[in-house]
This record gives sequence, structure tokens and C-alpha cells, in this order.
Amino acid sequence: MPRPSKEVKRCPVSLLMDILSGPWTLYLLWVMTTKGPIRFGALKRQVEGISTKVLTERLRLLEREGLIYRHYEATVPPQVSYGLTDRGSELVQVLDPLGDLALRWYGDGAIAPLNPNSETGAIVVDYP
Repeated sequence: MPRPSKEVKRCPVSLLMDILSGPWTLYLLWVMTTKGPIRFGALKRQVEGISTKVLTERLRLLEREGLIYRHYEATVPPQVSYGLTDRGSELVQVLDPLGDLALRWYGDGAIAPLNPNSETGAIVVDYP
């Protein structure tokens, strides 16, 4: 009798959230959305504080997941640029409304500032 597979099928939303929740991932997608195709060095300058190692890891992950492409030009020195794929652009269209919500909630003109309750630590919404 065959043994049941131990592989657990994960929720697709959970898989996507694992990809997006990594350090710098959403910010890198945002930079590529606003700047278009961008070279590694320029991307590193745009994302202040990111290490070369982490940037490389994030770019490889995003490329492996089909969200960005890597364009290599065999010049001297070689030039490598990164940009959004159609799949990455589709994701950004979904993330844009989330960004709008974040600006409303936490931006300069936040509609409902959040204040932790000093006794319980619970978040209290202060409505005007």
C-alpha cells in the first residue's frame, strides 16, 4: 500500500505573502515601478541602507518568482538591469490600493491616528 505524501499543500495567499514579506521586497518593487528598468548600482543607491548581499538575494527571489526580469548586456564592464515582468506589474496593480490605504491610515493626513493604550497595550483609534 503506498504511503501518503507528507507534502502539505499551502494556501496560495500564504505563499505570496511569504515572498512579499521579506525584507525590502515591497520597496524594491515600488522603486522598479516608479523608476522603470534600473541597474543594480542605481537600485542600491535608491534603497538606502540595503546591503549588497540582501539586495542580491531579494532580486534573485523576485526573478525566480517571475516578478522581475534580469537583463544582462555583455559589454565591458557588463551591464545588468532589472525591471518588472507582466506578472510583477499585475501584482503592483493589486498593491496600489493597499498603498493608498496605508497613506490614509498612517500618512501625514491620517484619518484615524492609532494610539496604544498605556494600561493594556491595546490599539485605540482616535476618531475626530
